[in-house]
Amino acid sequence: MSNRVEIDESAPDAVRNAPQNTGEQDFRLIELFFFAYRDFIADADELLAEYQFGRAHHRVLHFVNRHPGLNVAELLDILRITKQSLGPVLRQLIDAELLVQEAGRNDKRLRLLFPTQNGRNLSAKLTQMQTRRIASALQSLPDGDRERIEQFLFGMIEPGERAFVESLVRTGTED
Repeated sequence: MSNRVEIDESAPDAVRNAPQNTGEQDFRLIELFFFAYRDFIADADELLAEYQFGRAHHRVLHFVNRHPGLNVAELLDILRITKQSLGPVLRQLIDAELLVQEAGRNDKRLRLLFPTQNGRNLSAKLTQMQTRRIASALQSLPDGDRERIEQFLFGMIEPGERAFVESLVRTGTED
């Protein structure tokens, strides 16, 4: 019996070209990643539930707050979701007066998204919760490890997407 797993040819290069080591170390990192993500979003999930919102609402609010004036097409590219998935989430955030949508100045077909003051406030609360968790984890590490963690996280992003992600995380406004 072989430990080799058949990888779908349509999978991203990083998946198809990854070493096929199914040893305990890989499972440990995968599981730690799952649990870290679970706990990273748990505090935010609680606050979002008070608004009857989910993680999609959080992601939309986060990116619109960080990049005011983002258009819907750009947001779809960032989130990699369909218009049909985004539509109800946007409508709920607009109805809750957390976001506003305006027509573009030069191209009236563009729908530009902006956070309201309430949207900025909620985004700041969510960010503070996650920042505290990150700061607590970083506190236990030697100096300089933050850069290694950033390198690791960038290494998990598809190579063709890294420049886009780098420009996105570098250009956001401060909360």
